[in-house]
Amino acid sequence: MSSAHITFDFTGDKVADRVAKMRSSAVRDLFSAATSSDVISLSGGMPDVSLLPQEAIQKAVEAACGDRRALALQYTSTDGLSGMREVVCDLVRDLGIRCRPDDVILTTGAQEALDLVAKVFINPGDTIIAEGPTYLGALQAFSAYEPDIRCVPLDDEGLRMDLLEEELKRLGKGAVKFLYTIPNFHNPAGVTMIAERRARLVELAEEYDFLIVEDDPYGRLRFEGDYIMPLKALSDKVIYLGTVSKVFAPGLRTGWIIAPKCVLARINLVKQGTDLCGSAFNMVVVEHYFRDTPWQETLQSFIETYRERRDAMLEALDEFFPPEARWTHPEGGLFVWVTLPEYADAGSILSVALENGVTYTPGDSFYPNGAMGKNCMRLAFCFASPDKIREAIRRLGSVVNERLGLYRAFLEAGAIRGPKPV
Repeated sequence: MSSAHITFDFTGDKVADRVAKMRSSAVRDLFSAATSSDVISLSGGMPDVSLLPQEAIQKAVEAACGDRRALALQYTSTDGLSGMREVVCDLVRDLGIRCRPDDVILTTGAQEALDLVAKVFINPGDTIIAEGPTYLGALQAFSAYEPDIRCVPLDDEGLRMDLLEEELKRLGKGAVKFLYTIPNFHNPAGVTMIAERRARLVELAEEYDFLIVEDDPYGRLRFEGDYIMPLKALSDKVIYLGTVSKVFAPGLRTGWIIAPKCVLARINLVKQGTDLCGSAFNMVVVEHYFRDTPWQETLQSFIETYRERRDAMLEALDEFFPPEARWTHPEGGLFVWVTLPEYADAGSILSVALENGVTYTPGDSFYPNGAMGKNCMRLAFCFASPDKIREAIRRLGSVVNERLGLYRAFLEAGAIRGPKPV
């Protein structure tokens, strides 16, 4: 008798319907391939933590392991350590947001914040609005609660207010639970919402009675251009999400929600059922990093490094990509959004790109059900060196040019049907 272990799926029809509708993260799926030594990854928005000074990290960790270890190694309140919430208030004050520790709840990264907001506000079938494209992690968090997600297009100045207003008029007052936006250095598009559109968005939220969920993980990573006030500084109808992941250490999974107390009370309740509380150890480490080390100097090194890498990517795109392609020119953040001709399929191109040692994230990952963005790709410039970025774009440009050439040839020969290349 064979001793081979047989595995099978015993869940059958016992899995909840909502799970069957959920899609895996394209970035997570690419993670193992992207970490291979012979592959240059442009897929994940991973900060370059090698830029963090060892002395600053060691000092913060020693604080958690020293006199404060009894606090750091114990359970804490669901809303998080008061010292870390005070640090959050100090950090956002620089951005123009005035709040007190009681207005803050700490989360396990901004990703948990997205899930908590969804859990509190979304019933099956509820309508929410997001930018099109939008952050794929938000789509994952929201889709678990089965909303109707409407995507409104953006352009180089952020969310299109004219198209948003048209959608709101069709739906009617009170029909939308909330609008989710990444106004600064958008993920995946890299664009920033201009001040005039922010002001108009706040007006529309009042007029049509919906909340705004402002996700701001990249706001401090500005390379050029003028500072723009956060939406949270303009209205109390804004739920503000932040994180240390892009300016310190993503592995410490420390984020926050700033919101009116009536919202935080409900978020606190559902967080109790999720994880009781976050990691007090991580909170103590983060608190000491921002209180006791010259973190602004490190932030500036992040900014200078990412600016150099963005410039390397934009220059390489100009040199190696076909003239039919176009892409965004971000003033900060981590991403460039590339749009190929409509007849291109970025998903099928990815498999060939991977064979040539480069990865990216296909654009349909950033739309509900992958309904749009098939001819687009997100390129991350945060992790690889300028030389590797240039080489990655050279490889990718070669693949894209070859695939587009094959598609044109097949169309002209009548071997396939599709939109005619312009």
